[in-house]
Formats: sequence, C-alpha cells, structure tokens
Amino acid sequence: MLKFVFWLLAAINLLVLAIGQGYLGSFRSETREPARLQAQLQADKLKLLSEVQAQAIVTPPAAAPETPAAANAPQSYACTEVGSFLLADGRRFEAQLDALALGDRQSRRNVPGQEISSYMVYIPSQGSKEGADRKAGELKQLGVTNYFVMGEGSPMRWGISLGVFKSEDSAQSQLAALNKRGVHSARVGPRYSASKQLSYQFRDLDAATHARLVEIKAKFPEQELRSCK
Repeated sequence: MLKFVFWLLAAINLLVLAIGQGYLGSFRSETREPARLQAQLQADKLKLLSEVQAQAIVTPPAAAPETPAAANAPQSYACTEVGSFLLADGRRFEAQLDALALGDRQSRRNVPGQEISSYMVYIPSQGSKEGADRKAGELKQLGVTNYFVMGEGSPMRWGISLGVFKSEDSAQSQLAALNKRGVHSARVGPRYSASKQLSYQFRDLDAATHARLVEIKAKFPEQELRSCK
C-alpha cells in the first residue's frame, strides 16, 4: 500500500512538472500580445506601423512635376496672319518676306475691302430737304455757288457737297478757302470704293522667325498682325 501511494505521488509530481514546463502545451485561451507575436512565423521580421506610415503606403505617389525639358520647349506659332494690303503695299511686303525663305509655309489670299478713292469737302446732312435748301441759300449769300445738295439716293442725303478732290491736300485747300468766305460748317472726308486686297498667312513659325516677321510688319503700321486657324 505504501509503495502505491509513493508511486502515485511521484506520478502526480511529474505531471505537474510537465505542465509547468509546457511540455503538454498551454491550457490558457488568452496570450499576451508580445508572446503571440513571437509565436508567428518569422516574428522577427514583423514591424508595427503608425497611422501616418500606413496611409503613405495606401496613397499613391503624386505625379512627377513637369520636367525642365518640357518647360523649356521652344515656342512656336501655328498660324499668323498679316493684312489686308492694297495691291501696291502687298507687293512691297512680299518683297521683304523673301529673306525669311518660308516656302510653302507662306500663303497669300485675296480679301474684299475698300480703299480711299477721293476726298470730299461737304456740309453734313441738314435732316430734311427744307433744311438743305436753307443751307444752300446761306451759301449763295456768301457767294458760294459751286455746291450740290445730296438727295434721297445718297448715303449722305440732305448734306451738301462742295467739291470732290483726288488728294486730301487739295480738299484741305478748298476747305481753307471756304472758311475765309465764312463757311464754317464744312469738313473734309474720304470717299471709298470696293477693291481687292491681299492677306498673308504664315504657318509653323519658330520664335526667331516670328520675331523677324514682326519687324517687317512694323514697316507697315496700318496693318494688323493676328493669330489665325
């Protein structure tokens, strides 16, 4: 009987020792976090991340900024147009374009326009035939007899023409003579007629060539340089 009790106690002690050393596994359902990490495969390679670090991994990187090569690409001008030139001025403009050697990047086209054909000395519209007749009577009293009342069919109807001249200087001389005779309501204005004019287009110009074109155009200050399609 004593031997049985001795061996029973010895067996119990061995069982307690085995459980304490973990030879029979753990019966606890809860394990602290550091111990659980150690139990993972390759636990030494795991790394805890902060919220900022985790967000940096999820968010894609921003697009790369424009490269210096793209920012410094040479400027070009797809389409530039100059004019409308009267025929004589257009020929002079063309002659100066030869130095640019543009070839088929240069083109010319005809555009409708108007040109000054003469200059008129006139008194503006008096509003009605009666008003024009009264003004004509005043002219007669001042000794002016060379006049013409413009009627219904004229764009300056009920005005009075005091002469048409080829040059502006001649028209201004007539106006000065009328002022001396007491006619102070007269003035000088251009008369226009329809004409064909010339417009020039230039394509795919680099900045240097465009600058040279601007210099040539500056010799024709009445003309406009603009972008086109």
